[in-house]
Amino acid sequence: MLSIGNKAPDFSVKGIFQGKVSRYSIQDYRGKWLVLFFYPADFTIICPTEVTGFSKSAEGFRAEGAEILGVSVDSVESHLKWAKELGGVNYPLLSDEDKTVSRLYDVLDENEGVSLRTTFIINPAGEITYLVMSHTNVGRSVEETLRVLKALRSERLCPSDWRPGEPTGDLALKY
Repeated sequence: MLSIGNKAPDFSVKGIFQGKVSRYSIQDYRGKWLVLFFYPADFTIICPTEVTGFSKSAEGFRAEGAEILGVSVDSVESHLKWAKELGGVNYPLLSDEDKTVSRLYDVLDENEGVSLRTTFIINPAGEITYLVMSHTNVGRSVEETLRVLKALRSERLCPSDWRPGEPTGDLALKY
């Protein structure tokens, strides 16, 4: 199982962004912060709330020097249709039809054949600095993901519910 400090496994898969199909790899994001999130499936009840939540907050993540990638086991064609139905998505949606990436990241529910709801924050050196996984029936908080990214980028000791501008600990961390 992957844990904090591990190198994020690389992959190369097709995905969609702004109606175009391209290949995406972790290597494409070296030198940047990356939020890599997995979700069970397109055209479901909870997933669109997360996908659109990240889309609405994409500029906030980019302001922090981070990019976003969403991954599910759906096909590129499904992502194209779904993104159009959602009114567009402001970051790439990656297709993991063969479930290789979900297995690499140890987030595949083998019984259901879908990715578990999992979020990774990967630092510019390509190391996992944060991960959270939840049951497929509980949506994640995009706001909390952005808060954690800001805390990690501060390289300080940040208490629970810390917000930028609030006091931090004295020990500075280096990535």
